[in-house]
Amino acid sequence: MKNINSILKEILKKIEPPSDDIRKIKYSLEGFLKKTKKKIRAMKIFAEVFVGGSFAKGTIIKKDHYDIDIFIRFDKRYKNDELSKLTERILKPMNFTKIHGSRDYFKTEVSKGIFFEIIPVKKVRNPKEAENITDLSFFHVNYIKKKIKSKKTLDEIRLTKAFCYANNCYGAESYVSGFSGYGLELLIYHYKSFMNFIKSMAKDTKKDVNNKVIIDIERYYKNKAQVLLDINSAKLQSPIILIDPTYKQRNVLAALSEETFRKFKESCKKFLKNPDIKAFEVKKIDFEAIKENAKNKRYEFILLEAKTDRQEGDIAGSKLLKFYKHLAEEIGKYFEVKGRGFEYLKGKSTRFFFVVGRNKEILVQGPSLKQEEHVKRFRNKYKKIFIKNDRLYTKYKINLTLRQFIENWRQKNKRIISDMAIREMRIIG
Repeated sequence: MKNINSILKEILKKIEPPSDDIRKIKYSLEGFLKKTKKKIRAMKIFAEVFVGGSFAKGTIIKKDHYDIDIFIRFDKRYKNDELSKLTERILKPMNFTKIHGSRDYFKTEVSKGIFFEIIPVKKVRNPKEAENITDLSFFHVNYIKKKIKSKKTLDEIRLTKAFCYANNCYGAESYVSGFSGYGLELLIYHYKSFMNFIKSMAKDTKKDVNNKVIIDIERYYKNKAQVLLDINSAKLQSPIILIDPTYKQRNVLAALSEETFRKFKESCKKFLKNPDIKAFEVKKIDFEAIKENAKNKRYEFILLEAKTDRQEGDIAGSKLLKFYKHLAEEIGKYFEVKGRGFEYLKGKSTRFFFVVGRNKEILVQGPSLKQEEHVKRFRNKYKKIFIKNDRLYTKYKINLTLRQFIENWRQKNKRIISDMAIREMRIIG
């Protein structure tokens, strides 16, 4: 078995973008920035352009395609609802896709495998003045570039990003609820290395007030209890509270869910116990293996596909995830759920599975004995009835397979399915 150091060296070779890819990105950027700045001047718009994201910070990893963040930073004289409209005017007649969000932004393929995401932001002097989270991007880029300059640390960040990406923990999108790129950069700056970070995460990390791990790199707070008083409670639900060095009232990891964090911790433990290069390989759910295992245990397995008509990305992913969780809750009322999983297919569709054991016995609460008419109807409806605390109850099991249950549920809940923006749901295995 290879030792950890040799594995990490091998991974670094694989994830570092080839010099040819970097050259192509730089060439495309040079032309795009020149054209965009010229257009801004011609339109007499008060704005500047800067490159952000992992490319600007030197933490980009090799992928089959690259998304490069470009920000158009508008003067404060422009209203918030004007920024996307102005950006669209600047980009015309270029071919681009408008992506809806808190502020609409734009995506275009400038070369094969190279995409630019053009994001309108407002030029603010102080992060407190930000009207949108993207307004902070300028400060984030500058902070990381100032604090992290050594290639060794940049490599440690790349390793961490690749590990999180492979284990479905990378991304602040609602359907992932994981670590943002900026969050991982800060964590490695804090822990100094990938290994230090995952070792800390793998063990039962010492927790502070309110059972939270709190990291305050710039030491804005005198004590950790103050954090809970100063930051909005809605932003304190994540298992790690990482104070933004550029804006002390923001938790960089607010999007990180307990579920994703648990999954990440298990991935860290597994890698440390048995170091393997496969820990850095993107994992797809092996539906056939799960199906076979369920069959051997005499459980029922079902594989479904669902589609939405909402915009691909965070919006589509979050809608599909919400539907999956709703259906899981419905199934859990009547079956013993032994396993389940969700896989977003990066477009407008998802696949998810359920493995169930025997049907649950359902407890149904009936009327009080004083309600004579209701009592009569309840007795007529159910055969096996018992009384507890002067109230009728019954227990029953649905005599249906999981497949039959889902088919019945789909027929009875067409309105709910439609309201959840699901346009198609079918059993595929």
